[in-house]
Amino acid sequence: MLLQLNNIFKWVNSGGQRIFLLKDINLTVEEGEFISIMGPSGSGKSTLLYLLGMLDGFDEGEYHFLEEPVHTMKEKHRSNLYKEYIGFVFQSYHLLDELTVWENLEMPLLYKKIGSAERKAKVADMLDRFNIVAKKDLFPPQLSGGQQQLVGVARALISNPKLILADEPTGNLNSKQGEEIMELFKQLNSEGVTIIQVTHSEKNASYASRVINLLDGRMI
Repeated sequence: MLLQLNNIFKWVNSGGQRIFLLKDINLTVEEGEFISIMGPSGSGKSTLLYLLGMLDGFDEGEYHFLEEPVHTMKEKHRSNLYKEYIGFVFQSYHLLDELTVWENLEMPLLYKKIGSAERKAKVADMLDRFNIVAKKDLFPPQLSGGQQQLVGVARALISNPKLILADEPTGNLNSKQGEEIMELFKQLNSEGVTIIQVTHSEKNASYASRVINLLDGRMI
């Protein structure tokens, strides 16, 4: 088992009332699964993904990741788990504007204390795989949305994560690029990487072996 959520609730307080973002979520994910999370806007899809990625907390319930209790962990321990095992593809890229494409890709490898020669080789490989070699010295604001998205995907994959979390991973790509990303995910999944993606696209969702539907913060 890779991760398990038990009776997870998340809410915000507004005008003295609790507004639930997630309600009583129970989810078990085995290693090697490919899961799509679907639902209308505001149903809690991204909230759930950020929670799984330990980038966001919750108010009630338990979260176990590789048998470890995330809900009782100190921030530093959580952060180390995230850096070690998780690659996140953000809808809004989350690239560092003051770093070049090369430096953005190298960042996760620095966290993992990977040596210089191996870092160079891995970055070169990713640039090549995503056809962005010519962009390596540019800064994110100099790239199109689609190119930034490709860099974001490359960065999520570069440290060989055990789990890839992707928030609308093809949202800013043309259909050909989008299909290539989905095929890449499929290939990684066949090699044993667990993938959980949030998507609006039935076509992208169909790559998964399991679809989770959310409505008003509940799994339906």
